[in-house]
Amino acid sequence: MTEVFAPQNLMLSLPPVVGGLAAGWAGAAWGVAISAVCGGVPAMMIAIGVWRGRLDSRHIVERTSRFKPMLAALAAVLVTLLVLLLADGEPVELTAMVVVMLGWLAVLGPITLAWKISFHTSTAAGVVVVLAYVLPAAVTLTVGAVLVAVIGWARVRISHHTLAQAVAGAAAGAGVAWAVFAAMGV
Repeated sequence: MTEVFAPQNLMLSLPPVVGGLAAGWAGAAWGVAISAVCGGVPAMMIAIGVWRGRLDSRHIVERTSRFKPMLAALAAVLVTLLVLLLADGEPVELTAMVVVMLGWLAVLGPITLAWKISFHTSTAAGVVVVLAYVLPAAVTLTVGAVLVAVIGWARVRISHHTLAQAVAGAAAGAGVAWAVFAAMGV
């Protein structure tokens, strides 16, 4: 669960799915570009950090090591958001999704510097909320809640988080996603 639903994997796969569901092939193409920058750049930075021995794993278990990868993610998300705001024809759902990513970094970044909130459950719960805007909501939220609970259990089971850190991550991720999509009227 930890490997399959790692934040990097979700950030690489979510944008093309949301774009495709929102606007067909053109939306999926926008999603692939967003994935390459918002998911690919941070994943590459983390992979290089692990390869050079500066990071413990792609999950960055040691929270004090999260600062530089989070800065890389922040830069990637800000550049992507700027491009989307200047572009024409991108699905509003994708712009909202990139704002959600920015919100996650703004909320979780300061928290993780003091307390090891779960990015796994945060990202997973936020993804569920985003998908509930482009898929049938009741089914998506029901299946997603079970999946987020299992991911949280896995993170606690392998001793990477406490139950409080997993629950707080899920609440923060879902809350940010819902607030952004609601505020943007998506």
